[in-house]
Amino acid sequence: MYTGRVDVTAYLGRIGAREDDDLATLADRHFRSVPFENLSIHLGEPIELAPEALFDKIVHRRRGGFCYELNGLFGWLLDELGHDVAFLGAVVHTPKGDTAPLAHLALQVDGLLVDVGFGDFPVPPAALDRPSTHVDPQPDGDVEVRGPDGRPGYRLERRVRSRDDFGPTCFWTATHPDSGFTHGPTCSLPTADGGRVTMAGARRIVTAADGTRSENDLPDDEALVAYRDLFGIVLDRLPVALHPLS
Repeated sequence: MYTGRVDVTAYLGRIGAREDDDLATLADRHFRSVPFENLSIHLGEPIELAPEALFDKIVHRRRGGFCYELNGLFGWLLDELGHDVAFLGAVVHTPKGDTAPLAHLALQVDGLLVDVGFGDFPVPPAALDRPSTHVDPQPDGDVEVRGPDGRPGYRLERRVRSRDDFGPTCFWTATHPDSGFTHGPTCSLPTADGGRVTMAGARRIVTAADGTRSENDLPDDEALVAYRDLFGIVLDRLPVALHPLS
């Protein structure tokens, strides 16, 4: 893990947490404070996985990211706080089939699965070697990770990976026309009442805890205000889809 002198206090302030918070609290605060977003892809910004670059983006510029960025930086924080942290890779189950290996980065922390970077559903810290709501260990040593409603999420391998191992799949995810991440911008956070608020370009989507949703297309100036007010993200222009679907 990276052990440079990045400001732990500033990171904890970013997520509204304290140094003596337990692992579940740190993960929950992170999940609720830092948006899951792919805006850099659609703003022409590079995706950099070095911890110092992620710290600048997520803490200093108060942006979010996707799994390689969110779990990549959160792992650094947990390592600095004294936890035993390792990177694990996963194949994601999608409606179009399974992805390539290492399409998702999750964390093993003190023997637990920790994941603040999966966009489909939250994954609270859970033991990797016993069945639970989210975790289903497999005979071959892999772990199936599922949503609270049983929906498929991803198949996690237990082989420990380096940060650099995820560079090629991150690059593919951020650039290839077949990657769903390149088809349009998204930025999302859970709401206090158990729902979720999302901006998809200039469209605001509010999903209630019961699954009902409302959608509104906003004028560009109002959309920029929404990014600022909903997520604390200040943009000078709206993101434009890198590879829009025809």
